[in-house]
Amino acid sequence: MAQSPVAGTAMSGEMDKPLISRRLVDSDGSLAEVPKEAPKVGILGSGDFARSLATRLVGSGFSVVVGSRNPKRTAGLFPSLAQVTFQEEAVSSPEVIFVAVFREHYSSLCSLADQLAGKILVDVSNPTEKEHLQHRQSNAEYLASLFPACTVVKAFNVISAWALQAGPRDGNRQVLICSDQPEAKRTISEMARAMGFTPLDMGSLASAREVEAIPLRLLPSWKVPTLLALGLFVCFYTYNFIRDVLQPYIRKDENKFYKMPLSVVNTTLPCVAYVLLSLVYLPGMLAAALQLRRGTKYQRFPDWLDHWLQHRKQIGLLSFFFAMLHALYSFCLPLRRSHRYDLVNLAVKQVLANKSRLWVEEEVWRMEIYLSLGVLALGMLSLLAVTSLPSIANSLNWKEFSFVQSTLGFVALMLSTMHTLTYGWTRAFEENHYKFYLPPTFTLTLLLPCVIILAKGLFLLPCLSRRLTKIRRGWEKDGAVKFMLPGDHTQGEKTSHV
Repeated sequence: MAQSPVAGTAMSGEMDKPLISRRLVDSDGSLAEVPKEAPKVGILGSGDFARSLATRLVGSGFSVVVGSRNPKRTAGLFPSLAQVTFQEEAVSSPEVIFVAVFREHYSSLCSLADQLAGKILVDVSNPTEKEHLQHRQSNAEYLASLFPACTVVKAFNVISAWALQAGPRDGNRQVLICSDQPEAKRTISEMARAMGFTPLDMGSLASAREVEAIPLRLLPSWKVPTLLALGLFVCFYTYNFIRDVLQPYIRKDENKFYKMPLSVVNTTLPCVAYVLLSLVYLPGMLAAALQLRRGTKYQRFPDWLDHWLQHRKQIGLLSFFFAMLHALYSFCLPLRRSHRYDLVNLAVKQVLANKSRLWVEEEVWRMEIYLSLGVLALGMLSLLAVTSLPSIANSLNWKEFSFVQSTLGFVALMLSTMHTLTYGWTRAFEENHYKFYLPPTFTLTLLLPCVIILAKGLFLLPCLSRRLTKIRRGWEKDGAVKFMLPGDHTQGEKTSHV
């Protein structure tokens, strides 16, 4: 196969490269090194993705030839530096051809088989969910079956047209590449780097079906945390509805149904946020307990715990979301007309009782401390949420990131616990707050965080913390790891060959 023009521009040594390229990509100022010569790249297709791809390639220093069935009509849609011509002319000279057409139109390219022989075809298409389930063969594998004399590479299908136009941004930076030819993958990887993206080798072309399924997934890592949050919201809302609305209606014949849209929701939101924040740090406690019990870190956690650990970021962000909603709902409470009526009724009762001053020192202090702790807890959660962003997380080293997410995160849990305790104050011990013999909601939410705080305190004890540190540094309960020499036949007989 002929050597790619991109591969041929590699410099003699890594030390010869300047720290900053003298030639920057025009469109977004990327510092990616571009070839000295302008290699020619072909594009088959004239859709939105093809136009965005041409824009990025031209801005990265490539000479682009676009093949279209009607070049006169589509020429104005492409950058002025891109040459728009018929498909036969577009594939004649470039060694790399981007196929930006749908799967059902692949067969229309069969007339170009002789001209495409020996070239690299980059399949950028994505199937619909119906097509993905209908066809056992990926789009890239189908294209390879139609053009056996070509080398097919699956790439750029997870990059959106907007990311190509605006430039790579954090999560849109990776380009997944798979092919049966390592040289072709290397060529496309160099092109991706020149365009400002980060190539990621996904293996052979057999992986194309998995790569094509990635854009079809709708927030896969958020499904379980979202269902968990919604389940907690429904449970706590039902519980609060029974206590705050249904109980007064049945026992006292009071109509409190107006509380459902705002008051009951605002009582539910902090419960969900508090429990979700607790669930972020509970799996870490369970993992530490397992390592202490096993005396090693080289055994896998159970699948449910492993998945739980992987979803901690999403659970934490959902906790911040519900906490922020709670803050906004709390600001709306004084705006309710029912609240104004309560103030008027209280003033009337004060006049009728001939009381000139209603001031309860304990309640004033409780509310001041309660609000202050709530603001501090929300501020800590905001810091955790901000450092979860890739652009912020990438600017921190591991020690800094661990300090914010672990230490400051646990401080947020402590502040939330103090916020909840101050809200409850002595209400947990008053009989009139047990409606239908149900305890106040805050007492239920305190159970799990208190267990986590207690476990954290136990793990900080020297006898446990030192042992846990040793285990995480490679120490095992049964002694040092024993390595078997190749000539030790006696030991080899005791070893499984599975």
